[in-house]
Amino acid sequence: MNVPMPLTWPRERRLTRRAEYAACYDGGERRFTKSFVVFTCDSASIGHGRLGLAVTKKSGNAVARNRIKRVLRSFFRLHQQEMPALDIVVTPKKHLRADSVDLALAERELLPLLGALTRPGDGGTEA
Repeated sequence: MNVPMPLTWPRERRLTRRAEYAACYDGGERRFTKSFVVFTCDSASIGHGRLGLAVTKKSGNAVARNRIKRVLRSFFRLHQQEMPALDIVVTPKKHLRADSVDLALAERELLPLLGALTRPGDGGTEA
């Protein structure tokens, strides 16, 4: 029987400490989409993937930053079955306008990247 995953994102599935983000930035891989930079590093010892969002003030005011984070969290919540056992930090590029961010954009750019991350040895990097 296929049991659906709950649409929650518990604390153990989030990056919460600065050192965890720094490990992804310094020791991980960097992949690019048109609107996002995605940093990944191995978290196999934990057994599941964790997500971190880094949306800086370059992305706009608090309303704009929160919209971007809300859409990204929603994307990962809906696609948590495809998430590999990696630590993932998603950062929007500074040209990204918050009013253009929606779930369709996130799916169009990040879903192929998640698929590439689950297949070892696949580059998955695009300009």
